[in-house]
Amino acid sequence: MAMLPQHFTDWFTSKGWAIHPHQQTMLERADEPALLLIAPTGGGKTLAGFLPSLADLSDGGHEGLHTLYISPLKALASDIKRNLRTPVDEMGLPIRIEDRTGDTPASRKKRQRADPPHILLTTPESLALLTSYEDAPRMFAGLKRVIVDEIHSLAESKRGDQMFLALSRLQALCPDLKRVGLSATVEDPHAIAHLLAKNPDPCAIINADPGPAPDIQMLVTDEAPPWSGAGAKYAIPAVLEQVKAHKTTLIFHNTRAQAELYFHNIWLANDEGLPIGIHHGSLDRQQREKVEQAMVEGQLKAIVCTGTLDLGIDWGDVDLIIQIGAPKNVKRLVQRIGRANHRYNAPSKALLVPANRFEVVECVAALEAVKESALDGDPRGPGPRDVLCQHILIVAAAGPFDAEALYDEVITAGAYSALTREEFDACLDFCATGGYALRAYDQWKRLQHRPDGLWQLRDPRSAQRIRMNIGTIQDTDTLKVRFKGRGGKPLGEIEEGFAASLTPGDTFLIGGQIVRYDSLREMTVQVTRDAAKKPKIATFLGTKFATSTQLSHRIIEMFQRESWPDLPKHTSNWLTLQRKVSRLPEPGRLLIESFPHDGRVHTAVYGFAGRNAMQTLGLLLSKRMEETGLNPLGFLATDYATLIWGLDPVRDPAPLFEIEALRDGLDRWLAGNAVMKRTFRASATIAGLIERNLPSNRKTGRQATFSSDILYDTLTKYDPDHLMLDITRQEAMRGLVDFGRIEEMAARIGDRIDLVEHDRITPLAAPLMLEVGRVPIKGLAEEKLLAEEAERLMATAGLTPEPSKREWRVPF
Repeated sequence: MAMLPQHFTDWFTSKGWAIHPHQQTMLERADEPALLLIAPTGGGKTLAGFLPSLADLSDGGHEGLHTLYISPLKALASDIKRNLRTPVDEMGLPIRIEDRTGDTPASRKKRQRADPPHILLTTPESLALLTSYEDAPRMFAGLKRVIVDEIHSLAESKRGDQMFLALSRLQALCPDLKRVGLSATVEDPHAIAHLLAKNPDPCAIINADPGPAPDIQMLVTDEAPPWSGAGAKYAIPAVLEQVKAHKTTLIFHNTRAQAELYFHNIWLANDEGLPIGIHHGSLDRQQREKVEQAMVEGQLKAIVCTGTLDLGIDWGDVDLIIQIGAPKNVKRLVQRIGRANHRYNAPSKALLVPANRFEVVECVAALEAVKESALDGDPRGPGPRDVLCQHILIVAAAGPFDAEALYDEVITAGAYSALTREEFDACLDFCATGGYALRAYDQWKRLQHRPDGLWQLRDPRSAQRIRMNIGTIQDTDTLKVRFKGRGGKPLGEIEEGFAASLTPGDTFLIGGQIVRYDSLREMTVQVTRDAAKKPKIATFLGTKFATSTQLSHRIIEMFQRESWPDLPKHTSNWLTLQRKVSRLPEPGRLLIESFPHDGRVHTAVYGFAGRNAMQTLGLLLSKRMEETGLNPLGFLATDYATLIWGLDPVRDPAPLFEIEALRDGLDRWLAGNAVMKRTFRASATIAGLIERNLPSNRKTGRQATFSSDILYDTLTKYDPDHLMLDITRQEAMRGLVDFGRIEEMAARIGDRIDLVEHDRITPLAAPLMLEVGRVPIKGLAEEKLLAEEAERLMATAGLTPEPSKREWRVPF
């Protein structure tokens, strides 16, 4: 049995602690090639990952880099450095610990390469950059362990693909390198283990005691949720009561724009002046750091935030999590819940606040999934080839390489284990020539084949440009926002497209403040404070999550119950009436409802395939309807349904849903659509075809779009089989278009389609009529008018409110 050095045991004893069983297991099995530790938040998983390294380094006998820690967030790397310093300093261990991120000064980065610390904390992008230097073999020569924290987060993105490729490079430099993955939320441990291990080596999975179940429930409010919308403004009084009753509350939102709007509304209602902050990725770094420091010091009662606070950062004394809006994904919800009571064997406390009536159902489904520990997640498929192209260029920047050896190295990365040599060679040829249509242009001839069989950069000076463009995170083309005047305070960033829509005098929200747009000067948006009560909201791109496949299926299964005692009365009444006048969606079947309204025929398709897929389905169905003479006029989509309105009713829906016909329609639509150009731009930037960062300056979003559009049109016309077009189509199908969810839906329903025709709006369809873009209501009395429209529609659907509580009841 592996034992801790005595001074470690003494230190644990002095703290009144005992080593946890999973920490002891990690110590005992430290010599295995790869270990995946799944431990609850607050369970000491980070220390478990580092204990073998600290023990190895405690005698001071190791020179150079021993352990590399990789985090998805710069802030998390800084937080871990702070936390690691405590045992190292208190035990007097001779261990140097440093972090290296985009915020690290250039002088320190240069020194770290020449004289690396024992433990280096970094991010996937900084790791990829380190492997691109000629001296990488010397810097990593003594590396023993790599620790990947929050591995579930990285495994779901191209950042993770890049990191795993970088690990394959490190493993080639250090054959005995040990790999460790840490996470609290893994829905498929074997899939993550496959990614973490050096293929085909095994990866052991260690499951810690999960600890007590979280205390999670829906927030009880005096007012029922509205029928549509995403702001949850109705719940602000109840949320403020919870904030007052707890030490520190994190109030999570799914998008930055929603967080900004909610922060504005909660501040207007904050009559007691409770200290509340806001934190998201578009805020100025100094403002984020100020909020973070205030959290650590316990100066804030609440923080309105987004995914920037999802992961394992231990900010202050957080004892309550509030999720505004349906979580869309159970795994994300569990991760967020873990931010509260960040201690082992202390139950996390969380409240869900549905933004509208349908989200009540999703929130209850998510609560049940959490209680059953049923996490969700969809398989990502093979490793993306645009990331592989970038990796080949990174390897070339470090020096000459052998293609055969590099291919053998790449397929040790789990996501690329099925990569064929033909696919690899196509990526290599692209990096060397740009592809058939671009061979005549020197700027894309980046590699050359030497007489000795090795590949190298055609121009060694291009290494600098490769390094400047490393990374897979796609910028949202943002502009800095500052207060007007010399030395104006920076506020953050807004999207370039949103800035272009502003005219002097327009107001918008940023950092919780209403500001007025004055001018655009030297690529900076200049603003002044404004006392307006209702701003024009900054449309931060953020991430618009789609409800997961597993959660969607769980909702459909909920519909099959005889009654719903766990749902609030207003929601169970709504579903009961739907069952009485029509029917509810069923597993393995597709429900379509048809009804007239305002002189138009409306068709509601309840596909439950997620917002992106339902949006694509709406486009494809309306095209098919147009081709068959049904005269559609428009459509809208939610996570659960697509509503199409037009002149003629659908009598036979089956032909509209033939998967081959939908696929053909998608191909025709994608051929000249902006989605393909947007996807091409992202993949071409990652693959190195388009350079965003240049030694002299940086391209603006419009410049990059212009050049990528020209390239896309050129390749489409002259080289339709070009590698980048193939990659673009694959990425579009599983990204913005999400056609895979449509295919899953089609396979699930087969020919089992139920068309139910009505003479008026059904209860289940009524909320769709109130979605943004469907009800043209504008003006100062917008909220009142929308509420009146909601009452009119619900009355049409057969629901009437009880006079006292505005509770909607079934009239029978």
